[in-house]
Amino acid sequence: MDKPSFGEKTFNVVNVTLMIVMCFVTLYPFLYVVLSSISDPGSLAQHRGLLWKPYGFSLNAYKAVFANPNIVNGYGNTLFYVVVGTFFNLIMTSLGAYFLSRRNVYFKNAVMFMIVVTMFFQGGLIPTYLLVSNLGMVDTVWAMIIPGAINTWNLIIMRTSFQAVPVSLEESAKMDGASEWTILWRIIIPLSIPVMAVMLLFYAVGHWNSWFNAMIYLRDRNLYPLQLILREILITNSTDSMTTDAAGVDKMPIGETIKYATIMVATLPILILYPFLQKYFVKGVMIGALKE
Repeated sequence: MDKPSFGEKTFNVVNVTLMIVMCFVTLYPFLYVVLSSISDPGSLAQHRGLLWKPYGFSLNAYKAVFANPNIVNGYGNTLFYVVVGTFFNLIMTSLGAYFLSRRNVYFKNAVMFMIVVTMFFQGGLIPTYLLVSNLGMVDTVWAMIIPGAINTWNLIIMRTSFQAVPVSLEESAKMDGASEWTILWRIIIPLSIPVMAVMLLFYAVGHWNSWFNAMIYLRDRNLYPLQLILREILITNSTDSMTTDAAGVDKMPIGETIKYATIMVATLPILILYPFLQKYFVKGVMIGALKE
């Protein structure tokens, strides 16, 4: 191997240094939230500057979070929206992508054009609200699931994946008497597991982080997702009801640490899920990048 030149060594040093700085800038906010959530409220309030360790280790914030009925109920609602909504998204996107990936479908290009147009031009908030209201979905769980059943970009990605399946497999299946449903569920989807995993990740994260639709369409607090509860805590500073003496916790102003604990509770499930889908994510986003 050739000995690296001075310029190459300099580039490597600068590149590694820059990456370390970027990693620190990216990871430190998360570390700050973790350490703050397990710190004593009084000690944390007196601290200034960077945080490298918990000040007065305490889990009172987490006890208060799980003792608060709004957060527990919001957590359950969010899990429902994620599971049911993601399942519905995958079903609808798969059906749409399968139709658009067929080679002998009439008006396929025209339909695809109208779908792509929605990425650039939308009806707007008021017409969308009127439509959801006229369909009777306001203040129901369906307002969180049906309006966003298909994401246009995800549909295009899945369509590209389905088109990559060899035509010979479909022709062989049809010669054996397979129907379109059989081809979709037993051939196309099993061969598209990477892109299905990516769609699962995209839709699940979208539902988990969703709060705007809930703010617009939901009035019943029993239907609020966790993110909307978190928004109220962070923006309106509504932590009075969370100063609690439940589970043996003394009453104390722990509003700041509760904010951080709530963020951790809302973020942790996605952080746990992502490593298991990372390999599929890398494969899925490369679909359509290479042509042979």
